[in-house]
Amino acid sequence: MSDLAQIDPAEALHATFGFSAFRGVQEQVVERVLAHRSTLAVMPTGAGKSLTYQLPAVMQEGTCIVISPLIALMHDQLRSATANGIAAATLTSADMDREATIDRFRAGELDLLYVAPERASQPHFRELLSKARVNLFAIDEAHCVSEWGHDFRPDYRLLRPLMDAFPEVPRLALTATADAHTRADILTQLGIPEEGLIVAGFDRPNIRYAIRHRENATKQIAQLMAEIPGPGIVYTSSRAKTEKLAEQLAAATGRPVLPYHAGLPPQERQSNQAAFVASEDMVIVATIAFGMGIDKPDVRFVAHAGIPKSIEAYYQETGRAGRDGDPAQAVMFWAAGDFAQARMRLSEVEDHRREGEKVRLDTLAVLVETGECRRAVLLRHFGEVPPERCGNCDNCLDAPGVADATTTAQKLLSAVFRTGQTYGFGHVEKVLTGVADDRVLQRGHDQLSVFGIVDAEEARLLKPLSRALQARGSLLPTEHGGLMLGGDARAILKGEASVSIVLPPKKEPRGRRGDRSGRGGSGVNPIGDPLFDALRELRRALAQEAGVPPYVIFHDSTLREMATLRPASLAALGEVGGVGTRKLEAYGDAFVNVIRQF
Repeated sequence: MSDLAQIDPAEALHATFGFSAFRGVQEQVVERVLAHRSTLAVMPTGAGKSLTYQLPAVMQEGTCIVISPLIALMHDQLRSATANGIAAATLTSADMDREATIDRFRAGELDLLYVAPERASQPHFRELLSKARVNLFAIDEAHCVSEWGHDFRPDYRLLRPLMDAFPEVPRLALTATADAHTRADILTQLGIPEEGLIVAGFDRPNIRYAIRHRENATKQIAQLMAEIPGPGIVYTSSRAKTEKLAEQLAAATGRPVLPYHAGLPPQERQSNQAAFVASEDMVIVATIAFGMGIDKPDVRFVAHAGIPKSIEAYYQETGRAGRDGDPAQAVMFWAAGDFAQARMRLSEVEDHRREGEKVRLDTLAVLVETGECRRAVLLRHFGEVPPERCGNCDNCLDAPGVADATTTAQKLLSAVFRTGQTYGFGHVEKVLTGVADDRVLQRGHDQLSVFGIVDAEEARLLKPLSRALQARGSLLPTEHGGLMLGGDARAILKGEASVSIVLPPKKEPRGRRGDRSGRGGSGVNPIGDPLFDALRELRRALAQEAGVPPYVIFHDSTLREMATLRPASLAALGEVGGVGTRKLEAYGDAFVNVIRQF
């Protein structure tokens, strides 16, 4: 446990994890922890947050207490830590070895002890900690402590008294999703000085972002699955949609697809999650209850079958793709009705939080409707100053046309108002384009000043304009499915606010638009190397034997490096990134034997 106490952190890094160098701000965070200085580290998903407390834990006497929000997340991290030779345990309601874990902690045999905030805040846990040496408090998913965060958990607010009882023990708070307001609140709530804030940046350059209008979710997501091999996550808004979409996608694609939501029987839910974690090609269709507890690094795509709750939620959920650094995609399929429903639900939010939630929804609408770089909108939301174009989002790769649609918006809003703010878009569109059907004639709407004022060319803007106005809240749904004015509608009508929209793309024949998959030769095995496939097969067999997911043995990037370098000895294999001392001892001979056959 303290064998590495006297060596340089870089040497300890290589011995424990097999990495030749730290990434990003990891070294800066580790140095602060080793100097017993409390820290808030804001690091993007996949940047190696867990390493910043795991490495100091094995370099120091005592145990690091890791406070984590979900049992699944703890168990996932426990597997990975154990595979790297780190003495770790969890203390949860799902563990049958509670007494043995307590004994190991008291004996000083644990580097890491994972607990939930509900347990950590209890007096009996504080008493337990007084029985042994604690070297660090690591608070994972620290945005949960803030009411300004998108995933507030009240029990996180109760952690401060526990940590204050051990003033000599430093605190390390970790999160991937916290804007400036949330960061300031986390520092205050956890008693971390302002100088302890380290922000690594939010960019995930390996993720390709795309947002598309939802026409047929099953068909569109099935097409995405056909383009992208490997594991994927599809988020839906309800339990019923989860099961239905999973069944439809499995039938349409032939790929293994399973549902996940809180309403499934616990055994089925756990079984589905375990199958996904272990699989190298499964797709899971889930509500947002799924994902925070998954450190699976090889998720190749995340699809949203509707809008997420906020940009913070979108960033966190899409961040579950490509944690291994390989290319991945995040695709959102949305419809105007998603925003309509979300705005109706604002009435259910507590008064003091309603305005903040409205701002979140408005910000999300900007991301959805923008013709600019998606990544730039995301990064600016988190306080960064990104380049105008990233080159790896749909708008950068295939720049859409953007038009000033203020005049057309005034016509559309005026028609909604003059028809009584009770009719749906279809009826309003007929009035504007001069279609005198029975319903229009019966209501005398052919006599209105707005009847027929939109010509054929302008008419193609009406649907995307209606979606845009509903997304920004200028049009709101009525109780019976009609449209009424809302938000800045009157300002638009008076010419005090402008409206720009992304022009709908013109239909192109199939096969004309090139490769949209984002693979570009950088898939799992881009050059079809038979050695890489053989190494994957060995990894699969070893993982099955050990009862762990394949990525716990080695990531794909490590196998690719093995296939490229072809190390023919244990010493040479030990130089491959991701091959630490423990894994070299456990798996080295098996992998070297396969390599020697090629």
